[in-house]
Amino acid sequence: MTYLKAIAVVGLLAVSALSVSTAQAQDMLGSYVARISERDHHASDGYPLESAAQMVRQDRANWHKFRRRDSDDQGDPWFRGNDDRAQLERMLERGGAMSSATRRAIVNGEPLIEVDVYPDSVRVSVLED
Repeated sequence: MTYLKAIAVVGLLAVSALSVSTAQAQDMLGSYVARISERDHHASDGYPLESAAQMVRQDRANWHKFRRRDSDDQGDPWFRGNDDRAQLERMLERGGAMSSATRRAIVNGEPLIEVDVYPDSVRVSVLED
């Protein structure tokens, strides 16, 4: 029994060390809150957007470039330029960036979202549908 306990402890320590190193590799840079409103459902030249990633990117363009801001929107220091917003869209299209329920809420409504920004990824969650 002592041998099995020792193996279990070693296993837990290994998992803990792995979790810590993964968390350090993905330290959150910060986050912002945004309302994805009807104006974010359309590109700046008026055509309708189809994906949640495009709409979140448009929200940041509306904030930084066009100064079309919803009252719930917060600023961010990461997505000021067009290239930065293109990178945001690519990160949003990756698996794990947002759940299918979050994608549907963005495409079909005007949710309040929180975007957690990491060095190489983002994670989006709905705060209010």
